[in-house]
Amino acid sequence: MAGSGSPNGGSTPPPPPPTQQVGFSKPISLAGPSDADIQRNLELEKFMLDSGLYESDEEAAARREVLRRLDQIVKSWVKQVTRQRGYTDQMVDDANAVIFTFGSYRLGVHGPGVDIDTLCIGPSYVNREEDFFFGLHDILAEMEEITELQPINDAHVPVMKFKFQGISIDLLYASISLLVVPEDVDISQGSVLHDVDEQTVRSLNGCRVADQILKLVPNVEHFRTTLRCLKFWAKRRGVYSNVTGFLGGVNWAILVARLCQFYPNAIPSMLVSRFFRVYTQWRWPNPVMLCSIEENELGFSIWDPRKNSRDRLHTMPIITPAYPCMNSSYNVSASTLRVMMEQFRHGNKICDEIELNKSQWSALFEPYVFFEAYKNYLQVDILALDADDLLAWKGWVESRLRLLTLKIERDTNGMLQCHPYPHEYADTSKPCAHSAFFMGLQRKEGVKGQEGQQFDIRGTVDEFRQEINMLYTYWKPGMEIYVSHVRRKKLPAFVFPDGYKRSRIPRNLSHTAEKMGDDTPMCNSGSRSSERCVKRKSNPEMVDVKPDKSEKRASVSPQNVSPASCSSKSGGTPQMSIEDIEGVRLASSTMKDADSNSGIKSSYGLLGSGTNIEVRNVQISETGSVDSTRLKQVQNENVVNGDKARDLGLDCLENAETAATKSLSNWKDGTVGMEQQLDKGCTFTKRAECSDFVPSASTQSLNCEEDEFGVVRENGR
Repeated sequence: MAGSGSPNGGSTPPPPPPTQQVGFSKPISLAGPSDADIQRNLELEKFMLDSGLYESDEEAAARREVLRRLDQIVKSWVKQVTRQRGYTDQMVDDANAVIFTFGSYRLGVHGPGVDIDTLCIGPSYVNREEDFFFGLHDILAEMEEITELQPINDAHVPVMKFKFQGISIDLLYASISLLVVPEDVDISQGSVLHDVDEQTVRSLNGCRVADQILKLVPNVEHFRTTLRCLKFWAKRRGVYSNVTGFLGGVNWAILVARLCQFYPNAIPSMLVSRFFRVYTQWRWPNPVMLCSIEENELGFSIWDPRKNSRDRLHTMPIITPAYPCMNSSYNVSASTLRVMMEQFRHGNKICDEIELNKSQWSALFEPYVFFEAYKNYLQVDILALDADDLLAWKGWVESRLRLLTLKIERDTNGMLQCHPYPHEYADTSKPCAHSAFFMGLQRKEGVKGQEGQQFDIRGTVDEFRQEINMLYTYWKPGMEIYVSHVRRKKLPAFVFPDGYKRSRIPRNLSHTAEKMGDDTPMCNSGSRSSERCVKRKSNPEMVDVKPDKSEKRASVSPQNVSPASCSSKSGGTPQMSIEDIEGVRLASSTMKDADSNSGIKSSYGLLGSGTNIEVRNVQISETGSVDSTRLKQVQNENVVNGDKARDLGLDCLENAETAATKSLSNWKDGTVGMEQQLDKGCTFTKRAECSDFVPSASTQSLNCEEDEFGVVRENGR
């Protein structure tokens, strides 16, 4: 198996000398650890060990054995395909495939129980569509050691998911332009991308990016410890999920690698603290990059906001370091960026307390109490007849949930903020296979609402459900999705540990709650409204008929009836229709705005049609939700106070992110002077920062201007 020179599935490059520049800009600080830093580092490592973040020797050996077996299987499969193609016996003997690893396993930061990202490299005549997703799939399906086999051939990066002896595997396939794949094939070379399609490039880039990251950090072990720590933090705080619109493994790896370039001599305890200090101050959408963007004669599209209008819309660009360089975080939206920035600020506050010996590392990793943070939630229920159907159906719906967030942002002009929670829940009491996801809802902080103002998201939710159903080509009877509004007091018991609800109000909300009183449901005036309110109280399980989907189903399945086993308790239609959110009032975060509330409105009149619900004490700290007006305003803000500037110990974070400006001959408005005092605040200048994505130092006479998102584009484009 190639790429297995170390336990993580990839050879560890030797670290460069501590003073050597790694990346395209100079370090912020070359300072090493103090005695206090070393002590905090020992405490951090002990905490990580006690938290079970490292796998046992037995599990590591089991993973290596599974990878060895998988390598044998794909080699045998390729020889079988070669024989079927009618090649000579010599070609059959020479036929070969190689297994590479990537992701957390290759980076050496995987923990117990996590999956292994793998890539199979095969010869040019063995294709993905027929040979991999049918031939190899059938071989794996017949093996007793293989369970939960799930091919996803229509994904952005086609993948086959399964468990091999209980270990989760994600297997990609790349057919390269060679008749015989050597055992020591080097996929880091650009030549491996000749005559391959876009899907193959994306499949190859997982390994190529992981290798580049390891080459571009000054100390691999410090990088690994810091990344392992911050991935654990992100999962505990609910911001680890690329598919939901937050950040996934490669995103966190690039952010940490960039931090290691800023502080090449820092140890993990220092890097964790500086991670929050740096990225709390970062002015998105300025990109995070580990090296200059490479252009190549192969002509694949690269991330370049000057030329590609879609790239200018990216909210939080984190650029991969291997050609073709891409934005690995294109799923991030304004809402999810807001949530992440709140968590960065929270982490920064805790780290400050740790450095003052006022807190312990355990405080940093306290789990985020999502179901106490909001008064209103959207509940997305996913149903199927059995576990196998649910696995495929849920994967499809989950991959599209971020679109619901984007649609709500779009249809409310960003005034209604969503917080998708990247955790799956299940109601085991249901007779059918069930999964549920939740989103927190609140009106945009700091914006006064007008009396009676409402956010009508009925059409938004209808559009989302329709797209989910219409675009899924593998629909089966029993696969359903329902979206409903639920208040915090009415959250289902299955979302709470041990089946009970915590009634404690978070400390940051309790003070406001005491002032504002109980948020008792209020019924609309009028006999119909009162009647609806009474009905809701007497029969909260009432079910309404969902829109007819016969036209859509006719092209997929002759059956158009949901399974009776999934019917509601009331005996109605086997649906969980969308609850009416009409009149849900979202109060302002200040007392003086308490009477100026706006509402949310949805459809399908289930569970409280016409019910007014007054929401009062949603107290999430205001963040800079990304919009063009705000981005223009922050260009000249003083964003780093004096003590943080000393801690960063830099000429200014801006200077560290503007090294590539020297490659532009006609650059306007120079950056902050290098002699700037370290104990003074730094001003971020977007015009300078966004130059980092210049494709190469050979770019000549490029006149750059800022567009409304603060990124650089060519004149006239």
